[in-house]
Amino acid sequence: QIRLAESGGGSIQAGGSLRLSCRANKIPAHCAAWFRQIPGQEREGVAQIDSDGETHYADSVKGRFTISKDPDDRTLFLEMNRLEAEDTGVYYCAAADVGICWDRPLDETAFFFWGQGTQVNVSS
Repeated sequence: QIRLAESGGGSIQAGGSLRLSCRANKIPAHCAAWFRQIPGQEREGVAQIDSDGETHYADSVKGRFTISKDPDDRTLFLEMNRLEAEDTGVYYCAAADVGICWDRPLDETAFFFWGQGTQVNVSS
């Protein structure tokens, strides 16, 4: 069982930056990712990093967000720059210990372990 705990959310003005962190109790074997749920919308994939270091991003965040992990593979980060009001939502980290996440990047059905979420509020 992988347990995940996010931190780093908060309130910020548009154009600013935030860094989210997610600590796991054990190493996710295959993929780790960040998802978000914007008010009134379904949860969507934001960024994913695979065990080989390959990354995937949603079009809406490419060039602004960067996903990375500590060398110990137990801490996941999401560096968010040039934040926009549309980025407001609850951000969740997720992990997968089966390889279907490689074939279905940013697909929440490929992830089986989830954190509780951290709120990000961006004011315009």
